[in-house]
Amino acid sequence: MDETIRTAVVGTGGWGTHVATQFHENPGAEVVALADVAEASRERAGEQLAVAPDHRYESHEEMFESEDLDAVQISSPHTLHYDHIMDALDAGLHVFCEKPFTPGVDRAREITERVEGSEEVFMVGYQRHLCTAYVELREAIAAGEIEPKFVTAEIAQDWIQNVAGTWRVNPDLSGGGQLYDSGSHVLDAIVWMLDARPTSVSAEMSYYDEAERIDLQAALSAEFEDGTVASIGVSGDSPDVLERIAIRGDGGRGIIEGEGWDDRQLIRTGAEGESKTIEGVLSTAEKVGAFLESVREGTEPPATARTALYATMLTEAAYESARAGERVEIKY
Repeated sequence: MDETIRTAVVGTGGWGTHVATQFHENPGAEVVALADVAEASRERAGEQLAVAPDHRYESHEEMFESEDLDAVQISSPHTLHYDHIMDALDAGLHVFCEKPFTPGVDRAREITERVEGSEEVFMVGYQRHLCTAYVELREAIAAGEIEPKFVTAEIAQDWIQNVAGTWRVNPDLSGGGQLYDSGSHVLDAIVWMLDARPTSVSAEMSYYDEAERIDLQAALSAEFEDGTVASIGVSGDSPDVLERIAIRGDGGRGIIEGEGWDDRQLIRTGAEGESKTIEGVLSTAEKVGAFLESVREGTEPPATARTALYATMLTEAAYESARAGERVEIKY
């Protein structure tokens, strides 16, 4: 595909519009239509993205039927992803879906099987797959330079302070709390860098709501099929943003860390104590560019449905473990 990729947007909230702006500013794409159930959101995004009023829709189905499209960005509330993805695939569109893929293992598996049997490109918006710090550590593991044994990881942010009163604390729309929101980035990154499926998890959680459906803090102990053990902490009630992933094993260790949402640093230490530092940046524009390149070249995108499925399975098993008070085996 050599021509400009005609792209639509489903879900024009604050983050959805931010991502759509990267499509709008990319010379290889044109945002030609958008859909959102909220009129005010449609108007605001339409003005920002230069989408004319007659190409702004309340119904994504009507948009898919009416517009000449190549691809769609899906950035709607999490539990709506499934319907939006399947409808887009039915319309023959390439799909860029913001994380966290879709809540629910059965739905995630169904989408994965559908995508893997399709000619359309499907990418989940996990930008760590493009950040040099994470890519370098994944490649070191794949090359056998580090044979993982133990992972410690944490992500903390002032999440609840920013999302209280929004759909993100409505479990019928969000699918869960901080573990399904920002925590999803860390679970996906671990699964992807290890290139190993999680096999079991034990989890404890504290909650924002009395019904205990919106997790605020989570502590996970996970095992993977390659024998790696991981200790993962996720906090949605922190004064700042902090992320750290350390992978240790035969051959040395790699530690990725950073504050805020932009810069990440990898410190690689070998078995003899020698070390090197690699800088990386988390970039929304870069992940959008990678999706567009995959559409243009017909290649596999950096963040696939398969890896996102495994992260979803780990997430859902963690919720089950926290509810049941016991370790949960992950079935494949």
